[in-house]
Amino acid sequence: MPAKQRKIAVMGSRSVGKSSLAIQFVQGQFVDSYDPTIENTFNKNLKYKGQEYDVLVVDTAGQDEYSIFPTQYSVDIDGYILVYSIDSEQSFEVVQVIYDKLIDLVGNPNVPLVLVGNKNDLHNDRRVTQDSGRKLAVEMKVVFLETSAKDHQCASDIFIKSLMQIEKAEGGTGDEKKGCSIC
Repeated sequence: MPAKQRKIAVMGSRSVGKSSLAIQFVQGQFVDSYDPTIENTFNKNLKYKGQEYDVLVVDTAGQDEYSIFPTQYSVDIDGYILVYSIDSEQSFEVVQVIYDKLIDLVGNPNVPLVLVGNKNDLHNDRRVTQDSGRKLAVEMKVVFLETSAKDHQCASDIFIKSLMQIEKAEGGTGDEKKGCSIC
Protein backbone atom coordinates (compact mmCIF):
# COMPACT_ATOMS: atom_id res chain seq x y z
CA MET A 1 0.00 0.00 0.00
CA PRO A 2 1.55 3.35 -1.02
CA ALA A 3 2.15 6.06 1.57
CA LYS A 4 -0.66 8.57 1.98
CA GLN A 5 0.46 12.16 1.53
CA ARG A 6 -0.87 14.49 4.24
CA LYS A 7 -0.22 18.21 4.59
CA ILE A 8 -0.76 19.79 8.02
CA ALA A 9 -0.51 23.53 8.69
CA VAL A 10 0.57 24.67 12.15
CA MET A 11 -0.87 28.10 12.88
CA GLY A 12 -1.03 30.52 15.77
CA SER A 13 0.31 33.75 17.17
CA ARG A 14 4.01 34.63 17.29
CA SER A 15 6.16 32.91 19.94
CA VAL A 16 3.68 30.19 20.90
CA GLY A 17 6.02 27.33 19.95
CA LYS A 18 4.78 26.29 16.51
CA SER A 19 8.31 25.70 15.21
CA SER A 20 9.35 23.97 18.43
CA LEU A 21 6.43 21.55 18.16
CA ALA A 22 7.17 20.84 14.49
CA ILE A 23 10.88 20.27 15.15
CA GLN A 24 10.11 18.11 18.19
CA PHE A 25 7.79 15.97 16.02
CA VAL A 26 10.15 15.63 13.05
CA GLN A 27 13.58 15.62 14.71
CA GLY A 28 12.83 14.71 18.32
CA GLN A 29 14.67 17.70 19.74
CA PHE A 30 13.87 21.03 21.39
CA VAL A 31 15.35 24.18 19.88
CA ASP A 32 15.77 26.81 22.59
CA SER A 33 16.58 29.79 20.37
CA TYR A 34 13.83 31.88 18.81
CA ASP A 35 14.01 33.24 15.29
CA PRO A 36 10.71 34.43 13.85
CA THR A 37 9.56 31.98 11.18
CA ILE A 38 8.61 33.17 7.74
CA GLU A 39 7.52 29.70 6.68
CA ASN A 40 9.20 26.33 6.97
CA THR A 41 8.18 22.90 5.83
CA PHE A 42 9.20 19.67 7.49
CA ASN A 43 8.74 16.14 6.22
CA LYS A 44 8.27 13.01 8.27
CA ASN A 45 7.40 9.49 7.24
CA LEU A 46 5.54 7.45 9.80
CA LYS A 47 3.42 4.38 10.11
CA TYR A 48 0.09 4.57 11.92
CA LYS A 49 -2.37 1.67 12.17
CA GLY A 50 -0.53 -0.20 9.42
CA GLN A 51 -0.68 2.72 6.99
CA GLU A 52 2.42 4.58 5.85
CA TYR A 53 2.11 8.38 5.84
CA ASP A 54 4.28 11.02 4.25
CA VAL A 55 3.47 14.01 6.46
CA LEU A 56 4.39 17.50 5.29
CA VAL A 57 4.24 19.96 8.18
CA VAL A 58 3.84 23.59 7.15
CA ASP A 59 5.21 25.75 9.97
CA THR A 60 3.58 29.11 9.28
CA ALA A 61 4.66 32.61 10.21
CA GLY A 62 3.02 33.89 13.38
CA GLN A 63 -0.35 35.44 12.81
CA ASP A 64 -2.00 38.20 14.77
CA GLU A 65 -5.60 39.29 14.96
CA TYR A 66 -5.00 41.93 12.28
CA SER A 67 -3.21 39.84 9.69
CA ILE A 68 -5.23 38.48 6.83
CA PHE A 69 -5.48 34.70 6.74
CA PRO A 70 -3.12 33.77 3.90
CA THR A 71 -5.07 32.09 1.10
CA GLN A 72 -2.31 29.54 0.49
CA TYR A 73 -3.21 27.99 3.85
CA SER A 74 -6.71 27.17 2.64
CA VAL A 75 -5.58 25.24 -0.46
CA ASP A 76 -4.07 21.73 -0.46
CA ILE A 77 -3.97 21.56 3.35
CA ASP A 78 -5.46 18.38 4.81
CA GLY A 79 -5.56 19.43 8.46
CA TYR A 80 -4.71 22.23 10.84
CA ILE A 81 -3.12 22.53 14.24
CA LEU A 82 -3.99 25.80 15.98
CA VAL A 83 -1.51 26.62 18.74
CA TYR A 84 -1.69 29.08 21.59
CA SER A 85 0.58 29.47 24.61
CA ILE A 86 -0.95 28.83 28.03
CA ASP A 87 0.92 31.87 29.35
CA SER A 88 -0.66 34.28 26.83
CA GLU A 89 -4.33 35.26 26.77
CA GLN A 90 -3.69 37.20 23.55
CA SER A 91 -2.45 34.06 21.75
CA PHE A 92 -5.62 32.28 22.92
CA GLU A 93 -7.75 35.06 21.42
CA VAL A 94 -5.74 34.92 18.18
CA VAL A 95 -6.45 31.19 17.63
CA GLN A 96 -10.16 32.00 17.84
CA VAL A 97 -9.75 34.68 15.14
CA ILE A 98 -7.67 32.30 12.97
CA TYR A 99 -10.33 29.61 13.37
CA ASP A 100 -13.10 31.98 12.26
CA LYS A 101 -11.07 33.13 9.23
CA LEU A 102 -10.20 29.52 8.38
CA ILE A 103 -13.83 28.38 8.46
CA ASP A 104 -14.87 31.40 6.33
CA LEU A 105 -12.18 30.68 3.73
CA VAL A 106 -12.48 26.91 3.61
CA GLY A 107 -16.26 26.95 3.90
CA ASN A 108 -16.32 23.75 5.94
CA PRO A 109 -17.03 23.92 9.68
CA ASN A 110 -15.82 20.31 10.01
CA VAL A 111 -12.28 20.90 8.81
CA PRO A 112 -9.81 18.47 10.50
CA LEU A 113 -8.34 20.51 13.31
CA VAL A 114 -6.53 20.10 16.62
CA LEU A 115 -6.44 22.89 19.22
CA VAL A 116 -3.20 22.96 21.22
CA GLY A 117 -2.30 24.79 24.40
CA ASN A 118 1.51 24.76 24.33
CA LYS A 119 4.12 25.54 26.99
CA ASN A 120 2.37 23.74 29.83
CA ASP A 121 5.80 23.44 31.42
CA LEU A 122 5.25 27.13 32.33
CA HIS A 123 2.40 26.22 34.70
CA ASN A 124 3.43 28.96 37.17
CA ASP A 125 2.88 31.56 34.43
CA ARG A 126 -0.43 30.10 33.23
CA ARG A 127 -2.93 32.69 31.98
CA VAL A 128 -5.25 30.36 30.02
CA THR A 129 -6.87 27.57 32.02
CA GLN A 130 -7.31 24.04 30.73
CA ASP A 131 -11.05 24.55 31.16
CA SER A 132 -10.92 27.54 28.79
CA GLY A 133 -9.09 25.42 26.21
CA ARG A 134 -11.54 22.55 26.64
CA LYS A 135 -14.52 24.90 26.34
CA LEU A 136 -13.19 26.46 23.13
CA ALA A 137 -12.49 23.00 21.68
CA VAL A 138 -16.07 21.93 22.44
CA GLU A 139 -17.40 25.08 20.74
CA MET A 140 -15.19 24.41 17.70
CA LYS A 141 -15.98 20.66 17.84
CA VAL A 142 -12.27 19.80 17.68
CA VAL A 143 -9.69 17.75 19.59
CA PHE A 144 -7.81 19.58 22.37
CA LEU A 145 -4.41 18.78 23.87
CA GLU A 146 -2.00 20.61 26.09
CA THR A 147 1.66 20.11 25.28
CA SER A 148 5.18 21.12 26.07
CA ALA A 149 7.58 21.10 23.14
CA LYS A 150 10.38 21.72 25.64
CA ASP A 151 9.57 18.65 27.75
CA HIS A 152 8.49 16.62 24.68
CA GLN A 153 5.12 16.17 26.37
CA CYS A 154 2.47 15.12 23.83
CA ALA A 155 4.36 16.96 21.03
CA SER A 156 4.10 14.03 18.61
CA ASP A 157 0.56 13.21 19.72
CA ILE A 158 -0.85 16.41 18.25
CA PHE A 159 0.29 15.34 14.78
CA ILE A 160 -1.09 11.81 15.25
CA LYS A 161 -4.39 13.33 16.43
CA SER A 162 -4.36 15.56 13.35
CA LEU A 163 -3.87 12.51 11.09
CA MET A 164 -6.76 10.81 12.89
CA GLN A 165 -9.00 13.83 12.29
CA ILE A 166 -8.01 13.91 8.59
CA GLU A 167 -8.79 10.20 8.20
CA LYS A 168 -12.09 10.62 10.02
CA ALA A 169 -13.06 13.53 7.73
CA GLU A 170 -12.22 11.39 4.70
CA GLY A 171 -14.49 8.60 5.86
CA GLY A 172 -11.97 6.55 7.80
CA THR A 173 -12.47 5.56 11.40
CA GLY A 174 -10.08 8.05 12.97
CA ASP A 175 -10.07 5.80 16.03
CA GLU A 176 -8.58 7.29 19.16
CA LYS A 177 -5.62 5.54 20.66
CA LYS A 178 -4.79 6.00 24.29
CA GLY A 179 -1.63 7.93 25.06
CA CYS A 180 -1.50 11.54 26.14
CA SER A 181 -4.72 12.60 27.75
CA ILE A 182 -7.08 14.71 25.77
CA CYS A 183 -8.01 17.58 27.99
